[in-house]
Amino acid sequence: MPFIDLESNLPACCFSEDLVNKLCCAAAVILDKPKERINASVKAGLIMSIGGSMAPCVQLVVSSIGVVGTAEQNKQHSAKFFEFLTQELGLTTDRILIRFYPLEKWQIGKNQTVMTFL
Repeated sequence: MPFIDLESNLPACCFSEDLVNKLCCAAAVILDKPKERINASVKAGLIMSIGGSMAPCVQLVVSSIGVVGTAEQNKQHSAKFFEFLTQELGLTTDRILIRFYPLEKWQIGKNQTVMTFL
């Protein structure tokens, strides 16, 4: 059950429903998870700086069980997410940051319990 959180100083009009759907599809392929399990949010129009610059930028936070726990996994994921974001948003790689957070089954609640028991 991956969580994909995209934060950006780009205006909300840059993030159509179609783009969010593409992000979900890309995340499903990149993380090898069913699209139905991807949870995504986009926070646009934020006051943000990367590397001391307020130029257009995004930060992507990827949290998941079992697929973001090693440097090798995240190196592969990073390359694919960067490819997607640069193509879809027209940003250069120096204006994109990605944070990966491994989750445990007991850290995600669903249907009045946690994933450990589902």
